[in-house]
Amino acid sequence: MPKTSARLLSLLSLLQARRDWPGALLAERLAVSPRTVRRDVDRLRELGYPIHATKGPDGGYRLDAGTALPPLLFDDEQAVALAVALQIATTAGAGIEEAAVRALSTVRQVMPARLRRRIDTLQVTAVERPGIRSNPRADTGVLVALSAAVQAREVLRFDYAPASPVGAGDDRADTPPRRVEPHHVVTWGGRWYLIAWDLDRDDWRTFRADRITPRTPTGPRFNPRELPGGEVAAFVVSRFQGSGGWPCRGEVILDLPAEDVSRYTSDGLVEALGPDRCRLVLGSWSWPGLAASIGRFDADIEVVGPTELKDAFAHLARRYADAAAD
Repeated sequence: MPKTSARLLSLLSLLQARRDWPGALLAERLAVSPRTVRRDVDRLRELGYPIHATKGPDGGYRLDAGTALPPLLFDDEQAVALAVALQIATTAGAGIEEAAVRALSTVRQVMPARLRRRIDTLQVTAVERPGIRSNPRADTGVLVALSAAVQAREVLRFDYAPASPVGAGDDRADTPPRRVEPHHVVTWGGRWYLIAWDLDRDDWRTFRADRITPRTPTGPRFNPRELPGGEVAAFVVSRFQGSGGWPCRGEVILDLPAEDVSRYTSDGLVEALGPDRCRLVLGSWSWPGLAASIGRFDADIEVVGPTELKDAFAHLARRYADAAAD
């Protein structure tokens, strides 16, 4: 590589590493004169890099955002991190999977062989669990709109689809839009959610992003409220699993291999007790719900505890017997 081209790449790398660079410090790092730095900056501008210069004794340079994306320069660790992130993005369920695959192919193509070998050792593959329907994909435009409202701290209005299709007579047009103060966009269990303060219900709510249709314009700005629990992770766990975990948690022994049970258990504890027996600790919102969830394994069940779980099995047994008699 010619010396000038190598110096331009070094200069670009420095400009990307921090926001502001004094001209004298750039000249010192590149071992050239300030005049050479000015000429190299002009060459980068011709290539499309928007570099802002400040004059005076403390003058320097800054790489600003432009109207188009010029070629980027990454060090080895940044390139590997980008490739890994793109692989993960192909399984994110955010509607960007195809774009992530194309971007990963572009990045990998220009990588040196030593870096390609590093990222090829980690291959991420999306595998759907047997018997479990794949989660609906959130629209990329919706995620961008939700995130923009969160960042701008502006009241968001949107239509919210019901959990099940309404059918041909969909009456969402007659339903008033939800009005919320958006706080966070999060993922949980392969789905995207909006965490927000519902202004009409005066309470915190979580909304599935794949059911949201934003309305424009957004509303007035607001001062963010403090999330219960103090942080978004604690709030999400408490919303989906109850305070401190599921409110109802029980333990049973199933006459099934542990590997068969664990395949269909996403948030429970499975312990092998032998080739065809295992211990299962599972939680739910209610005792009948927990008993019904365990019953889906279609195997002999021994209830370890608590008593509420045994009572729930007895309650369901009577209900199912009545249903069979009818």
